[in-house]
Amino acid sequence: MPPLAHLHGPALRALSSVGHSTFVPPQVADPADKPRDRIWELAESLHCSIVGTCLTNAEARAILAKLGRPDARTISEHRLHGEIVQIAGRKDGGGRLLQKALDRRHEREIERFAEERTADAVRALWKASVERGEIPGAYWAAITHPATDWALVQEVFGEVHMLSHLVGQSNRADICRLRQLEADLVERDERIAALEQRILDLMEQRDGLSVRNRAIEAEQAIARVAVPTETDRGDKVLVAHLERERAHAEALEEKVAVLVHAAGKLSTDLEAETARRRTVEAELSTVEAMLAAANEPIATGASSRRMADGETFAERTLLYVGGRPRQVAQLRRFFEARGGRLLSHDGGIDDSMALLPGLVSRSELVLFPVECVSHEATGMVKRVCETSGKPFRPVRSASLASFVHAVLPA
Repeated sequence: MPPLAHLHGPALRALSSVGHSTFVPPQVADPADKPRDRIWELAESLHCSIVGTCLTNAEARAILAKLGRPDARTISEHRLHGEIVQIAGRKDGGGRLLQKALDRRHEREIERFAEERTADAVRALWKASVERGEIPGAYWAAITHPATDWALVQEVFGEVHMLSHLVGQSNRADICRLRQLEADLVERDERIAALEQRILDLMEQRDGLSVRNRAIEAEQAIARVAVPTETDRGDKVLVAHLERERAHAEALEEKVAVLVHAAGKLSTDLEAETARRRTVEAELSTVEAMLAAANEPIATGASSRRMADGETFAERTLLYVGGRPRQVAQLRRFFEARGGRLLSHDGGIDDSMALLPGLVSRSELVLFPVECVSHEATGMVKRVCETSGKPFRPVRSASLASFVHAVLPA
């Protein structure tokens, strides 16, 4: 065990909370005057979340390359994460490189947190950062702040851990919707097949009646030629029978027309459902590919490479107009945890419409969920984007899968 004089911050507080109940740390006039904790001084249980949240895959590969690893560019995402977590605990085995990379990436947040002097002030700044979706930098700055105590470390770690479940929850909901769509399509296919068979049966009956009608008309013509003046009861019976058959044939024609119209409507509905199903499948495929990219080698293809968080979302600034507040907050946490920045406007409910031009000018792409945004907001977004030359993109729904599918390149 290293001398207690060299332990400070969360490392010292973790030690005092697991069996050193009689240890009393030395009195310090102001805990914030101490230096920030280095990653190798933190509890090992924190290394995994710090690497996964605060470091991009590109930066992690650069660290391995500096350490002379020949497979730095081809190692799988899962092994890459494990290697960096192991390095985090070794000061002279790469820990210094990792510390510098994290400090350089989150320098702005570190400076912002450095102004706080107490654990309560750090906690308040952390919560404000979470509300804005600024998770990675705030997490690193809060965990290593000299005023952070062990209780605050556990609180911050717990919030970051729960954020990791958001993507899985959204994905499961979209899968349920897809399965329901598939069941509805199967039912519609069966109904259309039954209608088509019914139409074929009616057409056969119509053709049969037409043949019978022609035969009756021929018999009547022969009877009139053979006995021109004969008007007996048998001829009247034939005429009455022919009229009934004609009426039956006309009724069948009407039924066929109704069924053909119904089949056409069902076909149109089926095409619409099929289009929605393709869209949902594309959205789910995008999210599944992004989640699977964490366990696949980056050399497996371009799709895996462009799914890497550090290469897809980093440094991008988007504007999201409309949506529901809780879903927008979820989208912001998801996007900004991967290095991007997501601006938002509620479409005129509480936010002034006059704010839209300024927000559009600060973003590189404007998104709006067509199912959850006003016509007024949609029209204004289109006008402002066309005037300023900024692209905009309608999103099928307010779900995370639709958002990811719209943001990622095709």
